[in-house]
Amino acid sequence: MLDESILDDPDALGRADTGGLLLGVAAAGARVRTAARLAAEAGIPALRPDGRPRSILVAGPGPTAAAIADVLAALAAGSCPVLPLQPTGAAPHDLRWTLPGWMGPLDLLLIATPAGKESGLANLAEQAYRRGCTAAAVAPAKSPIAEALEQAHGITVPFAGAPNASEQPPGTEDAGAFWALLTPLLALTDRIGLLAAAPGAIESVADRLDEVAARCGPAIATYSNPAKTLAAELSESLPVVWSEGPAAAAAARRFVAVLAARAGRPALAAELPEALKAHEALLAGTFAGGAGPDDFFRDRVEDREALRVRIVLLEQVAGRPAPAARELALTHDTPLSELAPADGGSLEAAAELLALTDFTAVYLTLASGQQSWP
Repeated sequence: MLDESILDDPDALGRADTGGLLLGVAAAGARVRTAARLAAEAGIPALRPDGRPRSILVAGPGPTAAAIADVLAALAAGSCPVLPLQPTGAAPHDLRWTLPGWMGPLDLLLIATPAGKESGLANLAEQAYRRGCTAAAVAPAKSPIAEALEQAHGITVPFAGAPNASEQPPGTEDAGAFWALLTPLLALTDRIGLLAAAPGAIESVADRLDEVAARCGPAIATYSNPAKTLAAELSESLPVVWSEGPAAAAAARRFVAVLAARAGRPALAAELPEALKAHEALLAGTFAGGAGPDDFFRDRVEDREALRVRIVLLEQVAGRPAPAARELALTHDTPLSELAPADGGSLEAAAELLALTDFTAVYLTLASGQQSWP
C-alpha cells in the first residue's frame, strides 16, 4: 500500500531512504561527467577503429547490462545489431556467459560490471580473445575483470563508483550505476560510428539529467513534480507502459524491470501501435476496474482494492500525437499518464525518460516501504 503522505514530506523520505536511492538517481548527471572523464583518460576519444563491427554483444550481471544493450540498440537505429548476452547458472554467484558460435573477429564484446569480480565474465573475456573478438569493459580498476581484459588485449574504462559507496551498507543498490556503466560505452560506440555521442552530446545528457533532478527532487511538491505525480497515480495500479519511438521503448522496458526489481511492482511494456492489440484485452478484462454490478452490496471493508490497469505513455518526441492510444484508453475508461521529453535529440530524450522513470520507481519504493535489489 502506498503512503502518499510521505511523498510531500522530504524528512520522511530521507528517513525511509536508508539505501540512498534518491541521492543515487539525483547524482546521475555527476556520474555521467565522471564516467566521461575516465573514458577520456582511458583513451577512448583517441581511438581510430577500422570500421563498424558486424555485431555487438553486451554482457554483465543483473538487469543493467540488458538495459544498456537495449539503449545502445535504440540509439544505433538499426546500423548494427546490439544484443544482450544472457548468462546461465543456478545462482547469482555462479553465473556463466558463453559466446555464440557465430561470434568472431568481426564482432565486438562489451562487458559492464560495477563489481568487476565475476569469474564468468573473466572467462568470457578469455573466450573473446581465443575467437579473435575485440573486447572492451567498464569495470573497477585493478579488478579481476580489468586484469582479464588486459591479458586479452582489450580496453578497460574504470568504473565511476558512487562517491558515498564506502558509507553504504553491504549489498546496497548503487542507483547511479546504470549511467556510470552506459556513459563510457556511449563514448566508445560513438568512435566506431554506431551512434552520435560526442563529448558535447554526453555533456548535454549530464545537463538534462541535472534538469530532471531539479524538477523531481524530494523537496518539490507532488503537484509540480512529474515523478511524484506518476508514483501517486500508479498506487494500486497495474502499469501498462506504452511507448512511441525506439528510445522511449528502451526506457519503457527498463522502467518495467526497475519497478519489479526495486519496488516489487508488476508492470507490462509494449510499443505502439502493436500495444493497442496486444493489451486491449487487459483494458476490458479482470484488471479493467473494480467489482462488477452484480456484487454491488458486498461488504468491501476487509477487501484490498483490486489492481486496475493504468496506461503510462512514453513519447520520444514531445507533442507527437498518439490518438489511437488515447482513444482506446477513453473507450475502456482506462486512466492514462503521459511522459515526454522537453526537446532535443534521441540521446537526450532517452536520458530524460530514463531519469523520470528512475525517480518514479524510487518514490514508489520509498512510499510503499520497499527497498530491495537482487
